[in-house]
Amino acid sequence: MKEDFVIALLREIELSAGYLKGEPITTIYFGGGTPSLLHEDDFTRILLQLGRYHDISKLEEFTIETNPDDLTHEKLTGLSTLTRFGLNRFSIGVQSFHNEDLAYMNRAHNAQEALDAIKRTQDKGFELLTIDLIYGTPTMTHDKWAENLEIAKGLNVPHLSSYALTVESKTTLAKKIKKGEAVDTNDDNTSHQFDMLMQFARENNYDHYEISNFALPGKHAIHNTNYWRGVPYLGLGPSAHSFDGTNRRWNVSNLKTYIDSIAKGSIPLEEELLTPIQRTNEKIMTSLRTMWGLPLATFVDHQASFTESLQEIDPSWYLIKEGSIYLTNEGKHFADRIAATLFLEE
Repeated sequence: MKEDFVIALLREIELSAGYLKGEPITTIYFGGGTPSLLHEDDFTRILLQLGRYHDISKLEEFTIETNPDDLTHEKLTGLSTLTRFGLNRFSIGVQSFHNEDLAYMNRAHNAQEALDAIKRTQDKGFELLTIDLIYGTPTMTHDKWAENLEIAKGLNVPHLSSYALTVESKTTLAKKIKKGEAVDTNDDNTSHQFDMLMQFARENNYDHYEISNFALPGKHAIHNTNYWRGVPYLGLGPSAHSFDGTNRRWNVSNLKTYIDSIAKGSIPLEEELLTPIQRTNEKIMTSLRTMWGLPLATFVDHQASFTESLQEIDPSWYLIKEGSIYLTNEGKHFADRIAATLFLEE
């Protein structure tokens, strides 16, 4: 099945050659389960194919997302050969440096494996590391959360992607909570730990450049930044999403359906053409989440609607300066609600 997947991916690259209209690709991100599935030779085939159909000569960032238990010495040695294609960042799904948190989240790795993976990657010469950390689990006390952040700082990790635990329906965790076999999350604890995270960032010179992303100066993830600033991108593989500025499309999630359809010369996808209002609303949603804010010029043709909507938002949640609206630390707790209030109607 792996070879069938790679062949399908190579073919999809060819079939989607015109999607970005010749614009160069400046970032590459391998995510999901792909990095653990593929050998470095498979990555090489994919990258060479990408270079045949797209301009990757201006590549600024090449990231591989992986779990700590996947980053064995052998795996990392193999992946390190991809530096010739520009590999310069790893994103590691640490989640926590405490075993009880990892067990609660049903993670396959333990705390020691997380520490070893980070150090092993750094020893290979990769300074640009992102680690994911989850807060708000019932097993995580405020002291343990503070310790997680201090460990990341002590390891010289330059970029943190940090998220509140979300219990998705139909997951093992959701079923355990429903049966009373696991404790549910607590909103007050989650909110306080987000405040702790923001304070940690301020005190340790991390730019809070997006609601869930924190980086030392000059260490921002370019791929993340491009997404939040509305730069077009091409997604490849099952469940992948793409956006060219006006068209949004997403591939089918089922692997077999994906492979079978590609073999017949058709990318199995759904798509929508965004209206000008929908594009504006996406800009509102994404820009508000960033340190660069939302330009007031976005509402130049909708001033009355903007003024009316702004009156519905707690004034302590935002500030306006230099022609843009920014969320305060308090407002960052309510980013989605604020964006929805500012959305324009068709």
